[in-house]
Amino acid sequence: MGIDVSDLRELIIKPYLQVLGEYSPTAENLLLGTAAQESRLGLRCYCAVTKGLGLYRMTAEKHQELWDTYLVQSPDLASQQRGLASQQQFLKNPHSELMSNLSYATGMAWMIYRRAGIDTSSTLETSVLAQIWASLFDNGTGSPRNSDEFVQTYRQLVTGNVNKLNGLSNPVSTFIDRMKRPKQIATSIYLKVLHASNLP
Repeated sequence: MGIDVSDLRELIIKPYLQVLGEYSPTAENLLLGTAAQESRLGLRCYCAVTKGLGLYRMTAEKHQELWDTYLVQSPDLASQQRGLASQQQFLKNPHSELMSNLSYATGMAWMIYRRAGIDTSSTLETSVLAQIWASLFDNGTGSPRNSDEFVQTYRQLVTGNVNKLNGLSNPVSTFIDRMKRPKQIATSIYLKVLHASNLP
């Protein structure tokens, strides 16, 4: 079962980037698009062929490599990332955090982009996000990178879902309107009967 795109945006990605002090709409959208492309927002969290794990399909080997060659160079960043993990489970099976802990998995995915030194301070088109993903997001799977496919998936799962939500009517207003209808119908019938009874 996948995660709703709005929940992923508001409850996982945005808070993580804000705590890190690196939030921007572009960074947020890049991670959303990456999750959509890699696992269809968590619908497919494991690939037996590539051994990709979790929302961003990161392999155990890439996970280990990020800790050993990147996070080890920044104790504060490493401590912050470790703080997202489970206290006991991380010691037993650290790679399982990629599957079960969305905030931790998001953090590790961001480390791939962060290490590349990308600039997310300005607004970027989806096509540019796709190019960044295709050229920089090495999650260890070795899967082919197709930027056109990224754009299509982004429009379907990210932009498309937002448009659907915006197009929904207010459920409270709809409920109230439905509650009013029987009363309006009854009043109309009553007036018709009253009018008929007054006829000569």
